[in-house]
Amino acid sequence: MNEPLHRVWVYLEATPLLGLAVTLLAYLAGDALYRRLRLNPLANPVLVAVLLVSAFLWITGLDYRRYFDGAQFIHVMLGPATVALAFPLYRNLAAVRRSGIAIAAAITAGSLTAAASAVVVAWAMGAGGTTLRSLAPKSVTTPIAMGIAEQIGGNPSLTAVLVILTGIMGAVMGTIVLDAMGIRDWRARGLAVGTTAHGIGTARALQVNPVAGAFAGLAMGLNGLATAILLPVLLALLD
Repeated sequence: MNEPLHRVWVYLEATPLLGLAVTLLAYLAGDALYRRLRLNPLANPVLVAVLLVSAFLWITGLDYRRYFDGAQFIHVMLGPATVALAFPLYRNLAAVRRSGIAIAAAITAGSLTAAASAVVVAWAMGAGGTTLRSLAPKSVTTPIAMGIAEQIGGNPSLTAVLVILTGIMGAVMGTIVLDAMGIRDWRARGLAVGTTAHGIGTARALQVNPVAGAFAGLAMGLNGLATAILLPVLLALLD
């Protein structure tokens, strides 16, 4: 590394700017690739960004805590970004009202299925109690999922990782699976993605279709509420 680049690296490494810059550049690269491939779900920008940041940390040996000192400036925007999802929902409020009963039934069934299927599969593979409880809220957006995990005796940090992996997988595979199943109704597609893949899946739905994005945002919020209420009750009954 030549002297000017070395000085820049030393300066960035010692400030929170490094984590912020790496995160933004990784996402911009992922988004550019995503658009170049015509929104191919396999090139999801979040997945690409995660891979690029991971590769950067591995190659440079940068400590994750130091990286997150800068990345946390983006992390705090998670709440406002989630609230902003209410805008497309408001624009499609009439369609939501017409489908109220179907939405309630779909989200309740989806919430229970998302938690139960993951726990049953992990249990069959020999996972322990803490892991199972950490896995149960994996389809809920991160802040809610971590709170649920702590309440039911799981590991919030493990839950956060599982939530991110679930969201990426849902965003990548959701369109492929729904197309294969012949589901064409944008309302149904949005509900499915929002219930199973929370914010990352909802972002993907918004890029594909505004109606799907509105229903995905609604499903994400209601699934978080349903899981927070139903999961602790069900686990208490099983104990």
